[in-house]
Amino acid sequence: MGHFTHGFRSTGLRNSVPNWPAFPDSTEALTYLKKHFKLVILSNIDARSFSGSNARLNVAFDGIYTAEDIGSYKPSMRNFEYMLEYLADIGLGPCDVLHTAESLFHDHLPANKAGLASCWIYRRHAQSGFGATMDPGAMPKLDFRFNSMMELAEAHQKEMLES
Repeated sequence: MGHFTHGFRSTGLRNSVPNWPAFPDSTEALTYLKKHFKLVILSNIDARSFSGSNARLNVAFDGIYTAEDIGSYKPSMRNFEYMLEYLADIGLGPCDVLHTAESLFHDHLPANKAGLASCWIYRRHAQSGFGATMDPGAMPKLDFRFNSMMELAEAHQKEMLES
């Protein structure tokens, strides 16, 4: 854990992560999506920190892969390779994954390189800039774009009703 925690310079910040609130729509959206898909977390935090978030989300994930487990942070391809290796053990390949995230730099660029479909949750749609993440440079390929996880869940629900 020493290598991982070195990335957080402030102990106060690092210790606060388990208490960060979930987005208001996340629990309801993930509960709906869990009925139709396997849900996997690929996180840039440690297991203890994610356990706090997971308790608030109240969803049983099918896999949780943290930077602490992997020994590197996204956008490292090592994180995506690690996840795909474990997903292969349960019969899932890159074509079965829809990588859903906010960060173009940390998530969507490497997801593209890994051959994954991408769904951008663009919570910052009403703001300029990239927030706490870096400018991705070239825009990654995005298969879907929604402003919240609930919009993604509602789009799936609508598609189910129409088919």
